[in-house]
Amino acid sequence: MPQAAREIYQKITANIARIMQGQASSTRTLLAALASGGHVLLEDFPGTGKTTLAKALARSVDARFKRVQFTPDLLPSDILGVSVFSQRDQQFHFHEGPIFTNILLADEINRASPRTQSALLEAMGESQVSVEGERRNLADLFFVIATQNPVEFRGTYPLPEAQMDRFAAQFALGYVEKAEEVAILTAQEHVHPLEELEPCASLTDVLMLKRAVQEVRVSEELKRYVVALVGGTREANGVQLGASPRASLALMKAAQALALFDGLEFVTPEQIQELAVPVIAHRLVMEPQARFSGQTARGVVEEIVKKTKVPA
Repeated sequence: MPQAAREIYQKITANIARIMQGQASSTRTLLAALASGGHVLLEDFPGTGKTTLAKALARSVDARFKRVQFTPDLLPSDILGVSVFSQRDQQFHFHEGPIFTNILLADEINRASPRTQSALLEAMGESQVSVEGERRNLADLFFVIATQNPVEFRGTYPLPEAQMDRFAAQFALGYVEKAEEVAILTAQEHVHPLEELEPCASLTDVLMLKRAVQEVRVSEELKRYVVALVGGTREANGVQLGASPRASLALMKAAQALALFDGLEFVTPEQIQELAVPVIAHRLVMEPQARFSGQTARGVVEEIVKKTKVPA
């Protein structure tokens, strides 16, 4: 199974690379979150390819895909669904919202009100939703890719701490190199490559990939190393709120995914270090004076990684 699962990862990566120029690291982190059962938040400036990356993944996997454009007037029922009265049988029938899918793209999530943002909390944390007093389970593969513009942009609502903690990883795509940007222009000169992208993996393949990740071994020393990294954020100067045990779980599981991608049967410190910033930093709440002095959550995590002793 490990070799077959790794081949699935390689096929999806190669398929996405046909669309996304110069984003190998971002694709690797995205697939680590997918394979470990987490969700991803992409924060970057408009036009850097956040939505394109999500669509490329969705088209690479033969699974259900829904997109929700978050706006200030979006309601929770627009995401979860609503019961509608039928004149034919004089009964209410539940109409599922877009959250009942395999891959959900929550585009510009921070443009919706906090009330609507909170509609995703239960779904992302427990793979279920409670609508009108009834619990409804989501699919075995339920993966949220949310995008947001930087919080200083007009018309945005900062995501609450509980919502940020539901994302296994947050990262930015950034601007590509000039040569890669020229390649993007050439690729889209006549038609967008996304229109011609075909699925390369099935829903069954992705579920097998997730099961294979769970079989990757993590030593007790590395578990303590993960806890030391996450625990260090709770004592760091300038941090008002450190990362929770959910961050430790997310870091361990995502590192298991990277180990599988690298063809290993066990996790190494390098995989944990590679994911420390995207998995931990977005969960921290910095003190106001620390922010004003230029201190960042990313810098705090990087410093903790440097200082924490690596297991032999």
